[in-house]
Amino acid sequence: MSEKQDYEELKSVIDHHMDLYYNEDAPEIEDYEYDQLMQRLKEIEAAHPDWVTPESPTQKIGGTAKREAGVSVEHHVPMLSIQDVFTKEEVSDWVEEVRRMHPDARFCVEEKIDGLSMSLRYQDGDLVLAETRGDGLIGEDVTPNALVIPDVKHHIDLPGYLEIRGEVYMSHEEFERFNEKQEEEGKKPAANPRNLAAGTLRQLDSSVVKERGLRMFIFNVQDASDNGIDLMRSHAEGMDSLCKKGIVTVGHTLCETAAEVMDAIDAIGESRGELSFDIDGAVVKIDQIAYRQDFPAGSKYSAGHIAYKYPPEEKEVVIDRIEIGVGRTGKMTFRAIFKEPVRLCGTNVQKATLHNADYIRELGVSEGCHAICRKQGEIIPAIIRVTQPGEREFEPPTKCPVCGSPLVKEEGTCDIYCENPSCPAQLKRTLTYFAGKDAMDIKNFGEKYIESLVDQGYIQDIPDIYRLKEHRDELIEKGILGRDKNTDRILDSIELSKQNEPDRLLTGFAIRNVGRISAREIMRHYHSLWDLADATVEELTKLPDVGEITARSIHNFYADEKHLEMLRQLEEMGVNAVVRKGPDENAPRPLAGLTIVVTGTLEHFGRSEITEFIEQNGGKCTGSVSKKTDYLVAGENAGSKLDKARDLGIPVISEQELIDMAAG
Repeated sequence: MSEKQDYEELKSVIDHHMDLYYNEDAPEIEDYEYDQLMQRLKEIEAAHPDWVTPESPTQKIGGTAKREAGVSVEHHVPMLSIQDVFTKEEVSDWVEEVRRMHPDARFCVEEKIDGLSMSLRYQDGDLVLAETRGDGLIGEDVTPNALVIPDVKHHIDLPGYLEIRGEVYMSHEEFERFNEKQEEEGKKPAANPRNLAAGTLRQLDSSVVKERGLRMFIFNVQDASDNGIDLMRSHAEGMDSLCKKGIVTVGHTLCETAAEVMDAIDAIGESRGELSFDIDGAVVKIDQIAYRQDFPAGSKYSAGHIAYKYPPEEKEVVIDRIEIGVGRTGKMTFRAIFKEPVRLCGTNVQKATLHNADYIRELGVSEGCHAICRKQGEIIPAIIRVTQPGEREFEPPTKCPVCGSPLVKEEGTCDIYCENPSCPAQLKRTLTYFAGKDAMDIKNFGEKYIESLVDQGYIQDIPDIYRLKEHRDELIEKGILGRDKNTDRILDSIELSKQNEPDRLLTGFAIRNVGRISAREIMRHYHSLWDLADATVEELTKLPDVGEITARSIHNFYADEKHLEMLRQLEEMGVNAVVRKGPDENAPRPLAGLTIVVTGTLEHFGRSEITEFIEQNGGKCTGSVSKKTDYLVAGENAGSKLDKARDLGIPVISEQELIDMAAG
């Protein structure tokens, strides 16, 4: 391959990763790897400046405005990137270059928060617009979401026009809370706080933004006029003035020499492990704002700024053992435990994630081996390579280390699972899901009560839920479910759940890939859960939306005698496992045969409620528009799905029109 071909290929690779990072919030590589690719591209372009075009990744900003998240808006002040440097020599050279032109130049050194940039526009003190960066020239209006971020001031005691820019981020605590909830609900955890923060800020529902606890630091004054104070003279003075007005600003250290700048960068680097949020470098800014335009960095980068990117900190460790655990979804987890702790990013580390058994085998990790540990994203310690192999190769487990059940590898993935819902390691999660709204919907019987009942030995499996009434007086005496009134209310809810349709019971069994919607569809083809138990994999795959992985999961569930015994016990206690052939069985189903997609915010329905409404009336609700879609229901802030429906000529109807259709 020629150097020009290599250059074109490198541009294509970087474009791919820019799109994943900025637009999809789903990067495939670490920041450090991306930075190395970009550095290589810059080196080639420095040697061949005639190859550079405006479409090169070095000349453009990576994001695009996502219309489905809000209304596109043109920036009053372009929201550009900051030029990255990777050595302290580059920082020192830049500082000295500035001081040669302006001997009195000062510099502010700040933490580079790893999140999503947002600008706030105020007019006469009132917030009038919040906008994301997008492509640097066009962003998206996310004002309703900004208003629920506690660090965003709705009103500032300043007249005239003010535009400030900052970084929206998610704290480590909120990130961990979100992922714990995802695991409890059997959903995929988020990869890192930055991606989750970016995706959250683009949500259409501001209540989701509020619930996820986003925060914001202001790091720049973009524009200011008629404010009575000069916010555009000194960056440090501007930040201090905003801070006095109650605005949360990023911390800054004012420096005069290159040595002071280096000390400030080192201080931030040493504090990384103690911060409650992620950073991906340190920003150095010329304090005198008027001087910045003398040091432009091109159309892509802000003038008068550079960002020093810390090299990933690595240490060699000796792995004492590989610890195998069971997550709340039944997935096997693997961690390397070190013989001695090491210091990484300001914290003591003695264990590191190993992802899955295939990852362990590919790296050659084993007990007694020497390996390099790095803190990925400055938070999660990970083993990245082995420097000296151990004596024996790692053998992945074949049985659950907690309950001894055979493990199953999910097809198409590297993950292995314990599928025993009564496994003590996942029992609390299984029971909470079983009692939850999407499954048996046992009112007032939440996670707190379930944990107490499991810890005190009253519940060891799903059927034990229906035996709790036998312990009523004892439960009241101990106050586990509260006083007698609350205890009776919960026990009555448990009894009432026995009358549910069997699709809810099937959902509650938490069979992999069988959720509320698929369980309801499956039970339209079987008289009872016992009939389903006799179904073959081949038969199941013929059902709508049931693939081979789902079919095998159902078949494997019923092949386990423990699960059949559980179903027998539930039936003996009066839990319904038979589809009722009631008077509504032959009732008109006005939406029968129709595939419907819903987009935007609706007035009368939440997303799960509209799905249930469509299905109760015979329709099928899917998440994406295709040629097979019959109708698109468009609510407020409908996005790209609306454009696609129009392009395909698919009828677009309102929420009320859907209700009228269902009414016949």
